[in-house]
Amino acid sequence: MLGVHEFYEKYKETLALELCAGDAGLKRAIRAVQIERPGLALTGFLKGHSSKRVLVFGRVEIEYLKQLGVETRRRRLSQIFSDELPLVILSRRLKPFSEMMELCNEKGLALFRTSLTTSEVLQKLTVALSKEFSPTMSCHGTLVEAFGVGVLIQGDSSVGKSETALGLIERGHRLISDDVVIIKRREGGSLIGTGPELTRHMLEIRGIGIINVAHIYGAVCIRENARIDVVVKLEEWDTAHFYDRIGLEEKYLDFLGVKVPFHILPVKPGRDVVLLLETVVLNYSLKKLGYNSAKEFNVKLLEAISKRQKPIAVKSFQENEE
Repeated sequence: MLGVHEFYEKYKETLALELCAGDAGLKRAIRAVQIERPGLALTGFLKGHSSKRVLVFGRVEIEYLKQLGVETRRRRLSQIFSDELPLVILSRRLKPFSEMMELCNEKGLALFRTSLTTSEVLQKLTVALSKEFSPTMSCHGTLVEAFGVGVLIQGDSSVGKSETALGLIERGHRLISDDVVIIKRREGGSLIGTGPELTRHMLEIRGIGIINVAHIYGAVCIRENARIDVVVKLEEWDTAHFYDRIGLEEKYLDFLGVKVPFHILPVKPGRDVVLLLETVVLNYSLKKLGYNSAKEFNVKLLEAISKRQKPIAVKSFQENEE
């Protein structure tokens, strides 16, 4: 659910919105991501018309309403201006009818107009509402972008997530969020990560404190959000734990129904974690291009084993013949 007032404050510049009537309607809420044009509802045919969607009037609708008498126009508009309707937008800076403004004031329905064309309003409004109504979750970790790949670094407290992020920033990569990452699922199954506004561009380094990455390293080292492509978990090296040495097994974590490639990176003195994380990212990029080093090695290994077994099989057959 998104308040109309909050929507207006966030998108009035993007959508070039101007409030014309129905100030009391700013207290209403938007409960659906879908957008609707009145269409046949203006003729009195209300079957299939939804009263819970944002209503957009374009030039065609206004030209049709001009052909109607004042009373007919008021009656038709009154039928679709329900108590559940979140708001009404007129495109192309079209002038609202006096009875339209009166109805909006009477019913407490916010009436906006914009200089954008109808298609532009529909496009930008769809993007805005899809973003606002996307499934959301938050998790503990540090999100960075390395070589254009979004990497969510997770692990226990004090394992070195922020220090790893700082090392990546030193190498020219970018920070999105530290400590808390807010994840949204977008249409198409992609995950977008960002950080709370309070801690945006901040990095906590034990022994130093809070540092502002944008101030120290410049704006080129930060981003407001990034797609989450890979998850890397840092953990203290455990000699009793078996770590994959080839990489044939693909591991994934599930976030909001989306599977993301997952790697466990053991940490111990002498291991360059920043370099290893860069290698994870580059290897991921190669896999996306169709090159899988582990599978290629496995194929070569099987071929080598097969070649070594053939002479043995022939020799054994000859000995049996004798």
